[in-house]
Amino acid sequence: MQEERIQAKSKGGFRPCTTDSHHYLPVASNVLDRQFSIDNPTPTWVSDITYLPTKEGWLYLAIVLSIQTRQILGYSLSDRMPDTLVESAFLNAWSAGSGTSGAVFHSDQGRQYASSKFRLTLAKKDFKQSMSRRGNCWDNAVAESFFATLKREEACGVYPTKKQAQLSIAGYVHGFYNSSRLHSALGYRSPNEYAKCLRQTTE
Repeated sequence: MQEERIQAKSKGGFRPCTTDSHHYLPVASNVLDRQFSIDNPTPTWVSDITYLPTKEGWLYLAIVLSIQTRQILGYSLSDRMPDTLVESAFLNAWSAGSGTSGAVFHSDQGRQYASSKFRLTLAKKDFKQSMSRRGNCWDNAVAESFFATLKREEACGVYPTKKQAQLSIAGYVHGFYNSSRLHSALGYRSPNEYAKCLRQTTE
């Protein structure tokens, strides 16, 4: 190999692509326009999909996060990324949000979010859809920030099983992130504590 000046080239590990924006489905305008402040007067939810490695294969996580409280309102896990992955996360969030309506729902331009079934689900709940510009992760920075935090604090390795991954994500979201993790954007309070204070001031 040295004589022939040949070098071994290692193949990079496979990483799933969670955003397929190369489609001809309708795309919503960027209504959110990076208005990420908790003082944003319009109730706003952001959503995104990421992948989690396990020894049994990939697991996909869709989350719905409130801009105003930074709470993870709902999430969904699946072996694949069908439209129902994001729909389940949204409906879980809607149920937890006591039937919130008239809010903005922001995501990337992925096929799941642009599907007719998901757009109809949003319309039935009186949500206005908003989408990032193609390939611009900064337009959905709050959701991206949560995933970075999740993979730094909890999902930082390979889970032994998908069941263990599901249990760990549930424990992180409900047992730590929403209930205990302090946020500078919330005046160093947890999302649940801030949401409780917010409800008390509006009652």
